[in-house]
Amino acid sequence: MALAIFDLDNTLLGGDSDHLWGEFIVEQRIVDPAVYKERNDAFFNDYLAGRLDIQIYLSFCLQPLAEHSAEQLVAWHAQFMREKIEPIMLPAARELIRKHRDAGDTLMIITATNRFITAPIARAFGIDILLATECEKADGRYTGHSTDIPCFRDGKVTRLDRWMLENSQSLDDSWFYSDSINDLPLLSLVDHPVAVDPDDKLRAHAEANGWQVLSLR
Repeated sequence: MALAIFDLDNTLLGGDSDHLWGEFIVEQRIVDPAVYKERNDAFFNDYLAGRLDIQIYLSFCLQPLAEHSAEQLVAWHAQFMREKIEPIMLPAARELIRKHRDAGDTLMIITATNRFITAPIARAFGIDILLATECEKADGRYTGHSTDIPCFRDGKVTRLDRWMLENSQSLDDSWFYSDSINDLPLLSLVDHPVAVDPDDKLRAHAEANGWQVLSLR
């Protein structure tokens, strides 16, 4: 059984769920609108440029989770799914997932975005296996800190290696679909790397190495 791995943001989604969550909590005035938006946009630009400091970003973006109850966060997330995520779940992405499912492949989403944001999105795509950046909890509430290795750049490889060891899986005949140069470490390991609506750096690398370039838009 082959492993079909999908990045989430700007790959299966026609947008970035992490950045959109920041915009959502600004619009709902859950955070200070002006201050939070400026920093959220700056971190997003750092990510796009390939220079994001993931630990500094996580300290910023996870703090609002610690300031509200789990029940309130779930309610907000349901609204976020309706307003921000469902409209950007790409039909062609659903079809690609269906193709791999019909082939009997093991489906996985691997994403740097945290599990609070992404777990409901993975369920909406019908994918049970999710490797994401983990959010620490204590006494049923988020602490505002991450735990484990962030699922970002080389961290995706580390987290995937551990999962494969625990689940007796391998990368034989494996696929990975991603839009971002940040995912070059994992793209370089699989048998079938696919650049999906890629950023300029990833497109250049894919074309230079004869990788498939695909659009789901």
